[in-house]
Amino acid sequence: MAFAIGSILILAVTSIERAQQRQRQAVDSNGAPLFKVDPFWPKPLPNRWGMQQVTGISVDQNDHIWFLNRGAKADPDEVGGENNRIDCCVRGPELIELDQDGTVVHAWGGPGYHPLWPTALQTVLVDRQGFVWVAGTAAQDSILKFTKDGKLAWDFDHRPPKGSPPLKENNQQTDVLVSKGRFNLDEDAREIYIINWKRVLVYDMDTGAFKRGWGGHGMPLNEISDDPIPGYKWTGGPPVEEKNFVPDLHFVEFSKEGLVYVGERGQNRIEVFTKQGKFVREFYVSPNTPSRGEICGGLYHEKLPPCGTTYKLAFSHDPQQKYAYVADGTNDKVWILDRDSGKTLGGFGRNGTYAGQFHWINAIAMDSKGNIYTGEVEENKRIQKFVPVMANN
Repeated sequence: MAFAIGSILILAVTSIERAQQRQRQAVDSNGAPLFKVDPFWPKPLPNRWGMQQVTGISVDQNDHIWFLNRGAKADPDEVGGENNRIDCCVRGPELIELDQDGTVVHAWGGPGYHPLWPTALQTVLVDRQGFVWVAGTAAQDSILKFTKDGKLAWDFDHRPPKGSPPLKENNQQTDVLVSKGRFNLDEDAREIYIINWKRVLVYDMDTGAFKRGWGGHGMPLNEISDDPIPGYKWTGGPPVEEKNFVPDLHFVEFSKEGLVYVGERGQNRIEVFTKQGKFVREFYVSPNTPSRGEICGGLYHEKLPPCGTTYKLAFSHDPQQKYAYVADGTNDKVWILDRDSGKTLGGFGRNGTYAGQFHWINAIAMDSKGNIYTGEVEENKRIQKFVPVMANN
C-alpha cells in the first residue's frame, strides 16, 4: 500500500511538472519572452463612448485594468454624436475600469467632473486598498486620491497660486510644484515619489509633507543645475553623457527588492537607485535613437517626430522580476530587457494602426497572469492587450 501511495504521489508530481512545462512561456533565440496581440480585447465601449488618448494604465489587486481616456485632443468627428447631432460617438469618461474580459466595470471623471480634475491627464495608480490615484502635468493639476466609485478622498495640492506666472526651474524648492503628473506610490513606506524637472522628490503619502529628494546619479538637490540641458547634434550615435537627469523624466518604478528606476526620455536612459537616493547603475534603451534637440517634436510640435525611448516601464511578475518591458513611443516598440543587466533581449511592435502595431505608445502595465497592456496617444488612441505565447503548445 505504501508503495502504491508513493507511486501515485510520484505520478501526481510528474503530471504537475509536465503541466508546468507545457505552460512555460516561449522565448526567442535571445531569451526574450514572446507575446501575441488579442485583437478582440477590449469589448466595444458602451453608450457610444469614444476611445481617446490612453496616457496611463494600472492593474489592480483583482487584475482589473484601469486606464486614462484623455479626451483633451478629441477630434470633432470623434464626438459628433453629442446632442444626438449624428449617429456616432460621444466623449466618454476619462477614467475607465475594465475586467479581464474587457468589459467596463466603473467609469467616471472628465472635464466638469470635479473642480480639481486634471486637465492634462498622465498617470493613474490603484493602491492595495482600492483607492484610485490620478494626476496630470498642467500647472494647476495635482495628485488626487479617489474611491473606486469616484469620490475624492484626498488632494496632494502643492499647486502654484492661480494666475501666477510660469515657474522658473528651481530644483531646490519643494513646496510649490508644477508638472506633478508622473509619480508612484511606495505603500509600505507610505511615500509618494514624484519626478519633476531634474529630480526625484519623495513626500509623505498621507500628509503631503516633503521628506527627501535627489538628482541624476544621486546628486543632492542643491547641486542640480537649473539650466536647460543643451541638445546635441545627432549623427547616428547615442547622446553625450550627462550627470544631471535629462528631461523629460517619464517614469519612476520600484522593483521588489526596493530599487527605484527612473526613465529619462531626453537621454534614452534608465537610472537605478536605492530608496534613499544612492546611485546603483544605469543603462540605455535603443541608445542611438535621437533623444532631444531641434530635430525633435512631440504632441504639441507635431511637424517633427518625437524623440527619446524611455516612455514607460513595467516589470515581469515572476519572483525575480527577470524582465523589464519599456514602452518606446518614438520607435513604436516594447523593448524587452534583462532587468539586472539592462541588456536589451528583444522587443515587439512596429509603427501602424493594425492590431499589435503601435503609434506613439505611452503607457504599459502587466497583470498577474503575464498579460501586457499598452496605451497609445496622438491619433491611435487605444488600449491593447498582449498575451504570452506558450511553449510546447
